[in-house]
Amino acid sequence: MNSIHCPWLPWAGLFIVFLLSVVPASASASCLDCHPENSFRLDFPASVHGPNGCTSCHRFPAGGESHPLAADHRPTVDCNRCHKDIAQAYASSVHRAAGVGCSECHAPVHGLHAWRENKEKAVELCLGCHDQEDYRQSVHGRAVADGNDDAAACHDCHGLHDVRAVSSLSPGQVQAFNVDTCIPCHADKEKMTRNGVRLGVVASYLSSHHGKSYRLGSTRRAAGCADCHTAHRVLPKSDPASSLHGDNLVKICRRCHPGATASFTRYYPHGDHHDRNNYPLLYWTFLAMNCLLIGVFAFFWIHSILWMFRGFVENRKKLAAAARGEGVLVHAAHKQYRRFSKHHILFHLIVITSFLGLSLTGLPLKFSDQPWAQTLMSFYGGVEYAGLLHRACAVLTFYYFVAALLLSINFLFISKKPSGNCWQRLFGPDSLMPNGKDVRDLLGMVRWFLFRGPKPEFERWTYWEKFDFLAVFWGMVAIGSSGLLLWFPEFFGQFLPGWVFNVAIIIHSDEALLATGFIFTVHFFNTHGRPEKFPMDFVIFNGQISRQEFIEERSAQWRRYREAGVIEQFEIKKPSGVVYDFILKGFGFLALFTGLALAFLMLIAFIRG
Repeated sequence: MNSIHCPWLPWAGLFIVFLLSVVPASASASCLDCHPENSFRLDFPASVHGPNGCTSCHRFPAGGESHPLAADHRPTVDCNRCHKDIAQAYASSVHRAAGVGCSECHAPVHGLHAWRENKEKAVELCLGCHDQEDYRQSVHGRAVADGNDDAAACHDCHGLHDVRAVSSLSPGQVQAFNVDTCIPCHADKEKMTRNGVRLGVVASYLSSHHGKSYRLGSTRRAAGCADCHTAHRVLPKSDPASSLHGDNLVKICRRCHPGATASFTRYYPHGDHHDRNNYPLLYWTFLAMNCLLIGVFAFFWIHSILWMFRGFVENRKKLAAAARGEGVLVHAAHKQYRRFSKHHILFHLIVITSFLGLSLTGLPLKFSDQPWAQTLMSFYGGVEYAGLLHRACAVLTFYYFVAALLLSINFLFISKKPSGNCWQRLFGPDSLMPNGKDVRDLLGMVRWFLFRGPKPEFERWTYWEKFDFLAVFWGMVAIGSSGLLLWFPEFFGQFLPGWVFNVAIIIHSDEALLATGFIFTVHFFNTHGRPEKFPMDFVIFNGQISRQEFIEERSAQWRRYREAGVIEQFEIKKPSGVVYDFILKGFGFLALFTGLALAFLMLIAFIRG
């Protein structure tokens, strides 16, 4: 089939292309009849908007093209048509509220060229309206003026189009702003190394109480970067005009701590306990606490694992012997005896309540980078309310510590029982002070673990129970004293150097980790998890122990009481009531599961690093 030949068809195609290419230019050309200025004729075609025609921006109302000079037909400019995302950000900005339009920053509007992230140009534009001589003289301003693109310009902190007034932010948002604007640059190791800026300041800040409050979304204003370094006048510490210069530190600290003194300012805001050269005291304190942690956990975890296996084997043997009709038969095996008095039970309930309260409110601060920590803090209503609960539980802790001291004084010097002088009572079988028998019992338990000998015969207190009791005193020295320092820094800062608070933070944090880790693993196993007692030893809640348990677990005490003829004095005539047992058992299991859940969350935090 022959194709139809049309000699004008190619010319028609070229004409259509020509029309498409000249329509915008023709529209612009018609505008030049009334606007012949060089800013339109020469500058506009070379600008970023040059490929567009005038009517791409200047939109006339319907019929307006035929009456361009009519007052009610003036063209409108809407940058939102092409720059939707930018316009949306600008709509909520402080510039929009102040009536600052696009053309006031993006000028000359008809000769506009791409800024290509020129920081010097951006700063000059901002300083045209904002008189910030402090910024010009700062390390950031000088670096930008020298052409350093790594330095912070105005838009790096405040943004380009979504600029918000700091005065409109809540205290918590101000803190977040003061930190969020600094972290991206100062956490960039390559950028900081390239500019000779100290590394690790972000990590050290985030590990401080202020940084942890920031991470956990504090609703109150805790110190952010700009609160100490200022927002715009960031200068070297050696500069007399710097906020961090020795002559200015007290004034800066008193913004948040009215009672701050020169001694108080010796605190290390960015003290790094991994830096042995610059912070040797922090380094050695941290090392000592870690050695204590590793030593205690290594010993008692191995102890618990060995006991778990040996106890399981022992229980199997007893079951097999019972099935054969063998084994030791105890007369009146279920007869109850008093092991703890009512005030012992009350004190232990206070200990449980205060310890769990301290753990639930303190561990989220310790592991502030974990999602579960942020969830818990939100549940409490924020860091501030968690702090109130933490201090309330601390008061309970001081209460039972004083009570333990009074009971000890009464036991040693006032009570008529047991008999003997102070020294005999201190190291006697009814005392919680370790003695030679505890060493022999420990070695005997190790032999029993390894199937090398019988299980030791225990007295009223075992060596692991004595360790638990004495840990309260050590814990009050370590956790209690450091906690008081951190609770009242302005008071102690009157006569103690500020670096004491850095040491207190390490001790308080690591000792709390030791206490919670020990209680929720070792103590829970020794008391409730060992095969002889699983799933719970209820004696601390009702103070009663059966004759079977008494003879099997504390045979040396049973024999001593029998020989002294006092065993009948400890018989329980009326066991505890059902309602009482039900309520306290429910409380006990709730406390147990809460502790185990916290131990699991701590494990997750360590796995995630």
